[in-house]
Amino acid sequence: MFERDGRVYTEIAPDCKRFTLQAVILGKVSHKSLIYSDGWRGYNGLVDVRYSKHFRVSHSDNEFARDGYCPINGIESFWSFTKRRLAKFNGVSVNFELHLKESEWRWKKQPDELASELWQLIRYY
Repeated sequence: MFERDGRVYTEIAPDCKRFTLQAVILGKVSHKSLIYSDGWRGYNGLVDVRYSKHFRVSHSDNEFARDGYCPINGIESFWSFTKRRLAKFNGVSVNFELHLKESEWRWKKQPDELASELWQLIRYY
């Protein structure tokens, strides 16, 4: 999930079915939020669980933006970053969820910000 201020949240789900995705979304996203997604069928029914503002970009119809605005570029940018980062390890077969959370933490941070946060963590322990 991507929030407009640039924060991202990842979670490993057992599958991409509708009820699984709805449970994750319900646990993290306010009902007052505007939700933008692609056309994946797992996002069907969000309006039925009190999300009245759900908009989709249909990649299958060669739609990548609406009225010149591309609301899902942020999350696509995160996945591009994460894939490039994991490629450095030739993929990850162990502790994938930890690598994913590290990418979530690193994304959009400057090197000095990363160093500062790491030093704070080291000093804490």
